[in-house]
Amino acid sequence: MKIKFAGAAGGEVTGSKHLITFGSKQILLDCGMFQGRRKDSYEKNVNFLFDPKKVNSVILSHSHIDHSGDLPVLVKQGFKGPIYSTYATRDLCNYMLLDSAFIQEREAEYMEERRKKKKPNKNKEDEDIPMLYNMEEAQAALQLFHAVGYEQSFVVEDGVVASFYDAGHVLGSSLVHMIFFDKKKKKYLRVCFSGDLGRRGIPILRDPQLIPETDVLIIECTYGNRLHPPLQSVGDDLAFIVNKVVGRGGKLIIPSFALERAQEIIYHLNVLQKEKKIPALPIYVDSPLAANISEVFRSHPECCDKDAYDKFITKGDDPFTFEQLYYTRSVEDSKALNTKTGPMIIISASGMCEHGRILHHLKNNIDNPKNAVLIVGYQAENTLGRKLVNGEKRINIFGDPYDVKADIFIMDAFSAHADRSDLIEYISRIKGLKKIFLVHGEQKQIDAFTHALADNGYNDVHTPAMGEEVELDFE
Repeated sequence: MKIKFAGAAGGEVTGSKHLITFGSKQILLDCGMFQGRRKDSYEKNVNFLFDPKKVNSVILSHSHIDHSGDLPVLVKQGFKGPIYSTYATRDLCNYMLLDSAFIQEREAEYMEERRKKKKPNKNKEDEDIPMLYNMEEAQAALQLFHAVGYEQSFVVEDGVVASFYDAGHVLGSSLVHMIFFDKKKKKYLRVCFSGDLGRRGIPILRDPQLIPETDVLIIECTYGNRLHPPLQSVGDDLAFIVNKVVGRGGKLIIPSFALERAQEIIYHLNVLQKEKKIPALPIYVDSPLAANISEVFRSHPECCDKDAYDKFITKGDDPFTFEQLYYTRSVEDSKALNTKTGPMIIISASGMCEHGRILHHLKNNIDNPKNAVLIVGYQAENTLGRKLVNGEKRINIFGDPYDVKADIFIMDAFSAHADRSDLIEYISRIKGLKKIFLVHGEQKQIDAFTHALADNGYNDVHTPAMGEEVELDFE
């Protein structure tokens, strides 16, 4: 049995892909989109380190684009097998993948308009890149989904049984627990892939579930050297930023992943307004995807913690609908936000400021010192979001330069990723663990987390290079 680490390995954080070869069968864990410099991203997203035609099945940990966004390309290049996921992940991907395709189509149209106007592209990083896939190709991938409930065993291939356990990261996210049985040796090997592990105590979602005994663990370490601020500080910190921007009559722009992060921010803003810690100002969720995802949340209360479940089911109190909250769906309504004056909050995707409507809001607001941008999630290297976090004072949007005069605030407490203490605490509860592979982390996070694991008695820890293939023995 072999594992080939074909994405989110070797110090990279996006583009999750791990290929398991068991006998004559190939099982792909995740098929995520790599995010970074556009030209590099395109090359990595179309040039797989394996043959898609030879992959028999895909098991998807969750719906975030860096874990699911390359599925249409996989299908486009010849994959025809089943894509296994939880029910909520399937429903979310119905929106996420089509939205990804829609954005690509619209951006292609935008760049074509620039060419017709003979407007030069001043930034080589934003040079014209072909679409990865269109709406029809995304739909073809969605036809292959097979949904399975949490803690329900299912046969992936002959000799391979898998189960999903709630990872507590985003709605429908899962740890993938697999049992491989070698008929010749009459021995089995238990392997778990973490996907992205969530945090304990975050609003709305359940805490991560403990998996059964496991021999081999493939685990993310995005925040392997970081400790998140306490969740109790989130409300006060958010209120401080909102009140500061409102006090000077500005707009607060929040780039946010449409899935989970947008809902969590809405949840906190709802509470802050009810407690009168911030004024009742207009809050625009400028993302049709975020609006659709909020509907999916309503359809899957089984993924929610007790407090959120009681609000949805027992009390009928929808935390994603309240006075002064507006969901903007049409392009015309989105554009109209740029002409509105006075204090307001605009929540828009994408979370790393690479695609979508957030680029237009940044373009129209980044050079006004009254305004502010609040970064609430991880920003991969070479993304526009990372440039803002790094304090760059001049950035390029759609090939044009803009001066950064708006304040840039950063709140790590919103992160849905487990931090170092969460990861170690979770790993310490897994029984039977013999070997750990670290993926989905920048090298400095991986190095630090490797030392932290060694300090806690875990010495068989390996950091696979990109494209590395490792053989596992049935002992």
